[in-house]
Amino acid sequence: MEMTLPQVEIFTDGACSGNPGAGGWGAVLRFGGREKELSGGERETTNNRMELTAVIEALSALKKPCNVTLTTDSQYVVNAVEKRWVYAWKAKNWRKADGKPALNVDLWEKLLPLLETHNVTFVWIRGHNGHPENERCDALAVAETAKNK
Repeated sequence: MEMTLPQVEIFTDGACSGNPGAGGWGAVLRFGGREKELSGGERETTNNRMELTAVIEALSALKKPCNVTLTTDSQYVVNAVEKRWVYAWKAKNWRKADGKPALNVDLWEKLLPLLETHNVTFVWIRGHNGHPENERCDALAVAETAKNK
């Protein structure tokens, strides 16, 4: 008998003041009519690190395997996973196609096992375009950035 996995919606965003600089991330998780907001930040980081951290923290908050629809405005995250770049980087000892080192390896190494645990479908949306959950995640990320300046 096949078990049906819980269906969870996740929305994430990252922000950075200066790149590198103070940064923050925000996530909204929605399951069974309930919502949970998560956020955090760092003093010295990059926008891509904050985008990745938001995804990692949101997926890490799930207590059991889930079907996840993850909506983000980060082409970096979506393309690296959907176009399988991150798997190629890992196979080449974290080198990109041009031979240069891949960035944010520590975070990709945290994300890959989460992508094996959960059935994640990524949805890319244009940022700062009036999407309510993306705007909320952006507000959480910007507030965390301000705390870390």
